[in-house]
Amino acid sequence: MTRPVRRRVAATWPFRPTVRYGTQVAMALRTETIGGVVMLLAAVAALIWANTPWADAYDSLRTFEFSPHWLHLGHMDVQHWASSGLLVVFFFIAGLELREELTHGELRDPKDAALPVLAAAAGVAVPALVFLAVSAGEAGAARGWAVPTATDIAFALAVLAVTFTACPAPLRAFLLTLAVVDDLIAITIIALFYSEQLDWVPLGFGVILIGLYGLLQRRNVRSPWVYVPLAILAWYCLQRSGVHATVAGVALGMLTSPKETPDGRPTNAERADHVLRPFSAGLCVPVFAFVSAGVGLGVSQLGSVFTDRVALGVIAGLVVGKFVGVFGGAWAAVRLGLATIGEDLHWHEIGGVAALAGVGFTVSLLIGGLAYTDPAQFERVTTAVLIASVLASAAAAVVFRRRARLRAPGG
Repeated sequence: MTRPVRRRVAATWPFRPTVRYGTQVAMALRTETIGGVVMLLAAVAALIWANTPWADAYDSLRTFEFSPHWLHLGHMDVQHWASSGLLVVFFFIAGLELREELTHGELRDPKDAALPVLAAAAGVAVPALVFLAVSAGEAGAARGWAVPTATDIAFALAVLAVTFTACPAPLRAFLLTLAVVDDLIAITIIALFYSEQLDWVPLGFGVILIGLYGLLQRRNVRSPWVYVPLAILAWYCLQRSGVHATVAGVALGMLTSPKETPDGRPTNAERADHVLRPFSAGLCVPVFAFVSAGVGLGVSQLGSVFTDRVALGVIAGLVVGKFVGVFGGAWAAVRLGLATIGEDLHWHEIGGVAALAGVGFTVSLLIGGLAYTDPAQFERVTTAVLIASVLASAAAAVVFRRRARLRAPGG
């Protein structure tokens, strides 16, 4: 067996979570694992349909426009509604998770947060650099530098659950925390680099509405009949403003109060999570996957992917860059004495998580659609994301299968 990582002074991993936090993490892991399977089935269904004689019907479905003119949202087809509407719920859940981590979880103590935060930060920077190096010289390629920077937590947890049934709880917690920080960085990138020309009037109204939502949360107002209209109006204003509407989801999620009530009733954050997480994992993300993942897999289409340096940059960034970034960030944090990992974890398992971080699906496809408006280029990028996710899953599965045998009695 691989020897445990040497302990150092400074922060330790795993941290000691509260009972409440541990229960919520366990519930989240179960739901997201199921959601990952549903999302995978939706993506496979889209791939099958897009490669049948009825492929034109699939394209007609996802490009069907329905946007009443009085909404003044421009031309919104099914694919845009999925990415700018349904995914807002997914990012709202990400905001809830981040707030929970900051309040009760690993991120509540900066020392404890060192390992996953540094690993996540390096896991964003290195893939971007790899992508830029591979795609250098291609006109307009640089706009997609952020495509290989995101990890799909639902997909990754599904792979982890299937391939490593003996996975220690600290490893799952590390992956979850890594993905939460990754999502925060991704939404910041979208807000800063992939927002359109700003319309300041609706943006101002959106900020006011989000601020009002936060104020009511601080005052412990509990009625969803107050928050739902506020959230929808905030989404609408940000969508009109040119800022990608998913930013509203994260902001509202982070502002949802985790403050416990004197009578022991569920917090606002717990109630929102209980209602919206199944909706996100079971409908929002699978629908987005279904309308985004349908690409041609013929010889000519695949050939164009492996001759396109943008697509090759995405594959290299996710498969190589993510592994080097996450594993290198974790190793550097330990080597420099900024963090340690517990005795129950081994570098091989950290390496498996680093490989699994290359499963970039939901957010990678979202950023790809924002970066490349040419349908042919976007299709090649989508195919590259799918190929990279399969390769990263396979690499992680090999590592985890070996670790499972070693952890088994007599292994």
